[in-house]
Amino acid sequence: MFIKKDGDKNNTPSKVSGTVTTIAAGTTINGDMESDTNLRIDGNIIGNVYCKAKIVLGESGIIQGDVQSANADVFGTINGNVVANDLVCLKAKSVVNGNINTKRLQIEPNATFNGQCKMTSEGAAAKPAKSDKKAAAPELVHEN
Repeated sequence: MFIKKDGDKNNTPSKVSGTVTTIAAGTTINGDMESDTNLRIDGNIIGNVYCKAKIVLGESGIIQGDVQSANADVFGTINGNVVANDLVCLKAKSVVNGNINTKRLQIEPNATFNGQCKMTSEGAAAKPAKSDKKAAAPELVHEN
């Protein structure tokens, strides 16, 4: 669909910077999903989501599985763990039922977060969307 024409003899697809993949409201995806570009989800994902860029989960969006990304803005619902390389923003009406592992976390008033958070250091930031998709978020243990 998007073919680079100028000087590309192999007609390989060209990566367009600023590209956003959108899953519209009313769409349900069963299975894991992987994206190299920014991702906006307003529909339902039943499976894990791996993104090397930013994920925006809209108010009507629901993810039933784990999320790995560079950054995440959550307006909707996640029933699973979240691993982000840099920043996770939980917006006012968001719901996260699972653990969060990130370098920075921002939680707005009226957001719901049911889980534990592990803040990573600058050098030990979580790695999003590696080819080893079976690597889950680390087990977080609460010690009193």
